[in-house]
Amino acid sequence: MRAVLISACLAGEAVRYDGNVVNPIPNKVKQWVASGEAILFCPEVCAGLCVPRDPAEIQGEGGGHAVFSKKARVVTRKGDDVTDAYVKGAEMALELCRKEGITQAILKERSPSCGSRKIYDGSFSGHLVPGGGVTTALLRANGIEVMSEEAI
Repeated sequence: MRAVLISACLAGEAVRYDGNVVNPIPNKVKQWVASGEAILFCPEVCAGLCVPRDPAEIQGEGGGHAVFSKKARVVTRKGDDVTDAYVKGAEMALELCRKEGITQAILKERSPSCGSRKIYDGSFSGHLVPGGGVTTALLRANGIEVMSEEAI
């Protein structure tokens, strides 16, 4: 099996915006991590964002794809524009995939970076909309299959 890119938070790393540990991924994927068949990565932390950090959401229609066309941006609850960091993290994820020959990724659903089927709507109200995050958009645009941990 070729290596799979996996959101680091799914393996129990405390990289989530609030520093909490999310429910880890299924045992099968834990085995992939232990055997080196999976590579853990957090786009936000790798791009220099701290833990904890203010929650962020994509504002503007089109999700992660729209960020690259400047039709949307990633903004924190306090109003800080963190789009550049999210783009940098996505680019770093793509670079890692290319270097390691990774063609599949399992990423954290609902994240403005990693969401693959649904993300928050940008209003910080907890409302979800169909769409993908910034990293998901870039990986998919470059032929990398991205799936949610919920699909496993």
